[in-house]
Amino acid sequence: MMREKEMQKLPLIVLTGPTAVGKTALSVKLAKAVNAEIISADSMQVYRHMDIGSAKVTKEEMDGVCHHLIDVLEPEEEFNVVLFQKLAREAIADIVSRGKLPLLVGGTGFYIQSVLYDIDFTETEENDAFRKELEAFAKKEGAQKLHDRLAAVDPKAAEQIHPNNVKRVIRALEFYEQTGSQISLHNETERQKEPAYRAKYFVLTDDRAKMYERIDRRVDAMMEAGLVEEVRALRDRGLKRDMVSMQGLGYKEILAFLDGEYDLERAVYLIKRDTRHFAKRQLTWFKREKNVIWVDRGQFLDENNILQFLTCQVEELRQ
Repeated sequence: MMREKEMQKLPLIVLTGPTAVGKTALSVKLAKAVNAEIISADSMQVYRHMDIGSAKVTKEEMDGVCHHLIDVLEPEEEFNVVLFQKLAREAIADIVSRGKLPLLVGGTGFYIQSVLYDIDFTETEENDAFRKELEAFAKKEGAQKLHDRLAAVDPKAAEQIHPNNVKRVIRALEFYEQTGSQISLHNETERQKEPAYRAKYFVLTDDRAKMYERIDRRVDAMMEAGLVEEVRALRDRGLKRDMVSMQGLGYKEILAFLDGEYDLERAVYLIKRDTRHFAKRQLTWFKREKNVIWVDRGQFLDENNILQFLTCQVEELRQ
């Protein structure tokens, strides 16, 4: 029997997994089956005018299901986990107040974790001088050298943050400078919390070779759909590679092509390669998570069987 404390928590369904595993289509079917609304846990689909490279769900794909946190920011605006957490919490409360279930869908593991465990992003005092010093260092010496500085004081954080994610590297160094403790230790402590919701946390996966094949096909489809034209329009609008919105896979590689750094064939190769690496990192992340229910496509006859399994699991949230 569920404890009273648990019953007081709001329900939440999480459907995640590596890129190109088929979360979008399955999430819409699940939402229809259990009377849910979808909250996007994707760091790129939040931006307007960035549809092709983000593999943004289309109106047709939504099939009448209400989606939240899609097309809510302009690409010039900065999006981060703190803002995501705030918007997602508000959406969850709104959805539940209308008698529906919230379904959090996307592949950004840290975003999901921030909501599920109500992570406290300790705000340290702003130190513009130190931040500017780190930004200047990264510009002069390169992102890898900055990442090496983080590895020296917080090896675990360095392992979890990609060297190209300069903003997160700087944030981790700032945290260490201002608190004297490692941000990885702080985040690990936060992860030990009990979930803030009565949740069903599903991780959709598949045979790695099949996933990689789907990634390659998706990138080819993006190119045919006009990814180069989409990125050119963003560049003409004044967007640059150091902006948060332009850090997404596909965007920075095409920008480099447009800037003459390499040819289009090389750009496509890099997008496919780096997306495969990203999918691998996503799986590593989800394997560290607690209380997840793995949903391996290879263990089911077809998508309908997966949907039936998920629906039965979700029904427990209504009890």
